[in-house]
Amino acid sequence: MEPLSVLSSREKKAVTRLTRNSKIFKTVIQAILDKKGEHVISLDLRKIPEASADFFVVCEASSTTQIKAISDFIEAEVKRVCDEAPYKHEGKQAAQWVLIDYINIVIHVMHPESRRFYKLEDMWSDAVAQGHE
Repeated sequence: MEPLSVLSSREKKAVTRLTRNSKIFKTVIQAILDKKGEHVISLDLRKIPEASADFFVVCEASSTTQIKAISDFIEAEVKRVCDEAPYKHEGKQAAQWVLIDYINIVIHVMHPESRRFYKLEDMWSDAVAQGHE
């Protein structure tokens, strides 16, 4: 067993933070736009200590078919371009609100009624929001 002084002198690895220029961020936004996602907003959560991710990306689609198409295309494009699989995804069965979690970036593909009800942008109003078209 190593003495504590040795353990405390080890180098600490820096945590990689995403930016809006990160490949995965750009890939997610482009995938949403390619499948005609509407009202696309990214929320920069990096300055919010209690946030679980660096970014939330929120968009909407008018039908469950389009919600599923957008979410499937995001996963396919991120895998193709970035060789990343999501840590978790939820909501694909009901397709009213699909969440795709890549740890540092979490994507919410929502039906307009669900988006109005849950008001994620209001919940994270301290975040810097940016629209994407």
